[in-house]
Order: sequence, then C-alpha cells, then structure tokens
Amino acid sequence: MNNMIVIPILVGVVIVVSAFLLLSNDIPSDPESQLIYGSGFTYYDIEKIQNNLEEHNIFVSSPTPITDHTISQYCTFFEKGLPRSVEYCTTTVVLDYEGTTLGNINIGGDIRSPVLAIANLETSSLESNQDEVFTVFEVMIETLVCDCWEEEKSEDYTTISAWLEGVQTFYIDSDKRNIKSKIDDLAGYEILLEITTKDNSILQTLIILK
Repeated sequence: MNNMIVIPILVGVVIVVSAFLLLSNDIPSDPESQLIYGSGFTYYDIEKIQNNLEEHNIFVSSPTPITDHTISQYCTFFEKGLPRSVEYCTTTVVLDYEGTTLGNINIGGDIRSPVLAIANLETSSLESNQDEVFTVFEVMIETLVCDCWEEEKSEDYTTISAWLEGVQTFYIDSDKRNIKSKIDDLAGYEILLEITTKDNSILQTLIILK
C-alpha cells in the first residue's frame, strides 16, 4: 500500500494527501450510502457558478441532463474506497476566454436533489490555464460549500489557492504519480482533489460530497 500523509487542520477539518490507485467503475451503488439528499446545494446553483465565473472570463454552458448508461462517465465518485454512481446527473462545458474547452462541471444525485458536484479540468500541464483552474475550484467551493475557508483554515493552508498549490507541489515531488487530497468536514462537506497524469495532459478533478 502507498504511504499516507495526514496534515492536521483546525476546527475539525483534515487534509489528507496520498498516492491513490484508480479503481474500476463497475461496482453498483450501495443502498446504505450515508450521503445526504435534500439539503445543501441544489441543481440551480449552477447558475451562481456560471455568473461568478463569467466575471473571470470563464464560461459555463447550460446543463445537459444525463440519465442513460453513460451516467457513470460523468457522476461517479468514491465512497469507502469503492466507486459509486447516481441516478441523475447534469453536465456542463467549461470554456476559457479564448473559447478553449477546459473540461466539465457535473452535478448529480436523484431527480430532486444533488449529492455531489464534480469539476474535471484537463490541461496540457499544471502551469497552463492555472489561473482558470484555480478560479473554477475556488468558485465551486465558495458557492456550493461555503465562503468560510478563512474561518476554518489550517496553519498550513490559509486559503483555497494555497491548498491547491500544496497539492500540486506534492504531485510534482512524488514524480507525478496520481494523487488525491481530501478535506473532511468543511461546513459538513467532504472535498476531494485528484491529479491524474494522462498521456499528453494533466487531469485535475474536484469532487464535493454532501
């Protein structure tokens, strides 16, 4: 097994950075999942994300619902080390100011209420479009979770961008192995950041779970 580094953080928030092994997506959802439906953010919050990102010249398309067998490609997440899927998912396309596609923002749960939000952003390197990547992740956290990072900050990462930079540094120092950073109980949410090496690009994935 890979070694895990645990970084303590104040007010019950814990950041964990570790190398991880990608699992297959063919395991069915656990009916005893503890994820919370019917509270927190909603599908309509994508409009807030669109408006906030547009102020930074980042454009997000209107959401498209996905209910067929491809849903696992957009709204799969990991719970207790196992991949889980949802019954309903919407996806949007994220574009920079030049109209270049950065990736997607997906929100999923049941038809009434979402339980997770995922941003998949793929760039040629960590340095390319870094400002846009950081902005998307920061806006998602502040919109869907809370604008409370400074109140519940750690001694190591006083801002969201400092955390993102710290995860990227760990990725580089680990010889660009696939890594995951986890934040537990920020305003009752779980937040994950994954960096995955692809053939000619870097995939950075932010996952927010109720």
